[in-house]
Amino acid sequence: MAAQSITTEHYKLFPSPRNRHRTIFLHQVFVPHSYMLIDMESYQLKGKYSLFGACRLADMRMGQLVTLELAEDQASFNAKFVPD
Repeated sequence: MAAQSITTEHYKLFPSPRNRHRTIFLHQVFVPHSYMLIDMESYQLKGKYSLFGACRLADMRMGQLVTLELAEDQASFNAKFVPD
């Protein structure tokens, strides 16, 4: 069965089947690389997180949305993330 999409104020989201937590957390990072594999485990984050395929509604840009439980994890992800 295909995952259902979720529409928020800013995004249309498509949950990753690899998510442990199916929650949209407060801290969010939009990554404008639709097909890049983001291995969330490798970031060694302290809190919970989830990953979604995303369409940013403001400009219809496709990408991925990383949502994080902790602000420190958001800062860590931003510091470590390097696009392919």
